[in-house]
Amino acid sequence: MDLELHDRVFIITGGTRGLGFATAEALVREGARVVAIGRSAEDVKQAQELLGGSAMALCGDLADPDMPLRAISRAVEVFGRVDGAMISVGGPPPGTVLQRSDADWVQAFESVFLGAVRMARLTCAHLMTANPPSRNGVVGFVLSVSARQSIPSLSLSNGLRPGLAMVVSDLADEVGPYGLRTFGLLPGRIATARIESLDAATGDPEVARAQAEAIIPLRRYGTPREFGDCAAFLLSPRASYITGTCLAIDGGMLRMP
Repeated sequence: MDLELHDRVFIITGGTRGLGFATAEALVREGARVVAIGRSAEDVKQAQELLGGSAMALCGDLADPDMPLRAISRAVEVFGRVDGAMISVGGPPPGTVLQRSDADWVQAFESVFLGAVRMARLTCAHLMTANPPSRNGVVGFVLSVSARQSIPSLSLSNGLRPGLAMVVSDLADEVGPYGLRTFGLLPGRIATARIESLDAATGDPEVARAQAEAIIPLRRYGTPREFGDCAAFLLSPRASYITGTCLAIDGGMLRMP
């Protein structure tokens, strides 16, 4: 299937590693242009080398209020347009509700919640006013299955992701009349460095992985490419009637719709 992504331009926050990078790779394979944003200069350099000339890697942090407009401006300057964004943020540190301080919650809110909403708001504003306007502009969010089902010892994620899932729905109502779409992706256990670190934090990563796989119907972790391919489809014009919804990419792990 041709996803009709050739020369379309997307901003991918958290796009230099993990699920954001997997999304950037999938888009580039389909002929799209990508502005991949990451916080680490080393990750940015490596992503630029791996993604090649169809991408531009840029240092930035979602918690920085100036980052969205800087990314949009660079995308227009280098590639001539913006067709959408995939907003991926790093997972906040593990810990229970009682273990996390006010400062932890404020920091997580600034980056995970407010930073993502700001990026979505400013991207949509650009898409609604661009001349010429983007055809089938889209904003996606990389969330987590914690948007629907709490994950033990990930209280910050459990507290913030459900709110972002509701933003996806609310934003769809607001921007739909302009021909724009929104969606969220809820990854489960995808084999990234983030999941490896969570498994390692248990003290026995092999046992942790075996226990996690035992409750996944497919009995395995997903791959970054499986996630990236799903993301690329939903960002593409081929998904033009999908909006305001969140899709789990979790091997069947969630036990609720």
